[in-house]
Amino acid sequence: DSNFIKKTEIIQKPPMSDAHTQLYETILSALRKGLRSSTGKVDRLNVLTALLKLRQVCAHPGLLSEVKGQEIHSSKFEMAKEKITELIDEGHKVVLFSQFTSMLDTLERWTKTAGIETNRIDGSVAAKKRLDEVDDFQNTSTPRLFLISLKAGGVGLNLTAADYVIHYDPWWNPAIESQATDRVHRMGQKNKVIVYKLITEGTVEEKIQELQAKKKALLSEIIDIDSGTEKNIN
Repeated sequence: DSNFIKKTEIIQKPPMSDAHTQLYETILSALRKGLRSSTGKVDRLNVLTALLKLRQVCAHPGLLSEVKGQEIHSSKFEMAKEKITELIDEGHKVVLFSQFTSMLDTLERWTKTAGIETNRIDGSVAAKKRLDEVDDFQNTSTPRLFLISLKAGGVGLNLTAADYVIHYDPWWNPAIESQATDRVHRMGQKNKVIVYKLITEGTVEEKIQELQAKKKALLSEIIDIDSGTEKNIN
């Protein structure tokens, strides 16, 4: 549809503080040692656990039970708070996606102290409550933030009252991220949509982003998504 409102993606790369970098490197080193099982084979489960831990460290060190209470500075968290505050002050409605409900908890604790009106949906929210949260977000006039877990926000939500989307952390599959963004960027949207993706510099998050780009390139080699025509595949 030529009248469809454009979306603009902006990637921001907060660098880690020295203490955060040190923690990341320590965990990376410990995880590398623990990848192999007692027989010396690389254990697939250990690999997945290792990747999960690294992604949690990137999101916020406080998500790791091992460093609870150490108060290690997270540049990404600070950048997100700054961006959200700025957008709310300008009168916008913002939707933030994260795959970690514990990250949504951390953000929600902050929004309560900052006095930012907040809605929330994650996997534990029942269907009726989901509808109430969406209705509240869509139909109240005050600027507000909607916190959504990536898996709970993929389908069936219409959030066209927002004009800003923040992907707090990257997901392996770019289609899942796009589905989430499309809760806001869809028919009926009257505003231009700005999408911020926060990628912690020099970490596994950059690797995920590279993988996403490769997947997108592969898809476009098979199908020309924009014109909907299949290309010749030899």
